[in-house]
Formats: sequence, structure tokens, C-alpha cells
Amino acid sequence: MNLLDILFPNRCLSCNTIITGDGLICEKCYSKVNFTHWEHLSPNPLEKRLALFFNIQHAYALMNFEKKGLSQKIIHQLKYGKRENIGKTLAFWCYERIHLKPSIDYLVTVPLHPSKLKKRGYNQLHLFADTLSQLWNIPHFKNFLTRETFNSAQAQKDRVHREQNKVQFQLNSEIKNKHILLIDDVCTTGGTLSSCAWELIKNQNTVSVLVMAID
Repeated sequence: MNLLDILFPNRCLSCNTIITGDGLICEKCYSKVNFTHWEHLSPNPLEKRLALFFNIQHAYALMNFEKKGLSQKIIHQLKYGKRENIGKTLAFWCYERIHLKPSIDYLVTVPLHPSKLKKRGYNQLHLFADTLSQLWNIPHFKNFLTRETFNSAQAQKDRVHREQNKVQFQLNSEIKNKHILLIDDVCTTGGTLSSCAWELIKNQNTVSVLVMAID
């Protein structure tokens, strides 16, 4: 143990107990995470929601997003707390809990607008997807899509304003006829995922979706 570990020990994000290594939460609080448990549910709630927007193949969500709950705290620390490494932990949780259906060719992450990326310093999805890429042995394309419009944080808007503030994306690849797993952090209305999916579908690709949490 080095001096920094002594002065600034790692603490459970939920109960503040000191934990070893670079873990996220203690063993006791892990049982409090509201995982979806959709293994035998078809269609699941995320598939039903996104099917209203586009022809989705499969959908997976790791957690249910609880406002002021543990799942919100985890994702907010990942996005705004400069704790990019949380993405790696969530990837391992996905690998343990989500049984990905075969035939996925590429992982594609929802991009940040360049100005937001510069301000935050990282895309909160990249380490998450890079880790899953290694675990599942599926290539991750970071720059498959670019964001053409800048939106302030979706979580801070009500449903009406989210619907009015449509996000525009552009496809940067000529890849066609592939099965893409589109990855985002939280699905709220489904508008952002839909905008990305339609860009992929224009190139005759099929789309499945994975999110860290569903609101």
C-alpha cells in the first residue's frame, strides 16, 4: 500500500466504507444494485420502447436507473466525477450478467459532441466498450459515428424538451450489412439511440442496443 492509498483510501460509492483495490462498491452494497434480470424476458422493456422508433434486433440493459438511487450515483460519477474507470467495472458486470446473442460484428458507441468531449476529457462509453470488446472478442469502433449537434445534459431536461431537441449524427464508415451493437449509458425516451440507429440502418446494417441503465 502506498502513501496515497493511506491518505486517500478507496471507498464504497454507496456506504463510504473503505474497500481494497480500485473497486466501486463493497460486497454488501453490490446486492443493492438494481440489475434488470431480463434473461428470460422477451421482448423486454427496452426492446418494446425502442421498437417504436426502429427495427431493433435485441436490447440489453444492465441496471434500472433510479433517480437519487445507487445506479444514478454510479453513472453520474462515471460521467461527471472524473472516474472513467467505473466503465471498466460496469463492463465486467455486463459480462457476468448479460448473455449476448451471437452474430454481433461490431460494437459502436454513441459519440459526444467535440466540445463536450474536450470539456469532460473522455467519452464515458469508451473504456466500457473497450473492455467488453476484449471480453467478447468483438471490435469496438470509436469513431463510427460523429455528433453533429450539441445538446446540454439530457438527464436535466424534461421529456418535452428532450423530444424537441433532436440529436443529429453522421456515419463515418461505408460498412454495410453488419450487425451492430449500439452502446449508450442511459436510455430515457430512446430518441438519441433512434437517431444513431437510423444512420446505421441507412447502410443496410442491423442494430441491437446495450445500455448501462434504462430510465
